[in-house]
Amino acid sequence: MPLTPEITEELNVLTHFRSATMLDGIKVHHSAGDNAIAAAQRLFDKGLITQQDGGYLTNLGREVVEHLDAVLRIMNSKHELPNVS
Repeated sequence: MPLTPEITEELNVLTHFRSATMLDGIKVHHSAGDNAIAAAQRLFDKGLITQQDGGYLTNLGREVVEHLDAVLRIMNSKHELPNVS
């Protein structure tokens, strides 16, 4: 499944949340750009964040961010991963 520009923007918005705590929220300001604003709305519609312009992660959103953190850690790793084929 390829990453669409919309999903990529949603993932970018989610990277601004800290997965270690649900006490930190974000606010997507009008100056963030149309793509980020639309991404925040889609994340809200999907039930991942509590407000249309950010807010806090829902339980589902926190789970997604935890997985996203793991993917980004692997993708940004400078170490070669073992071949799993």
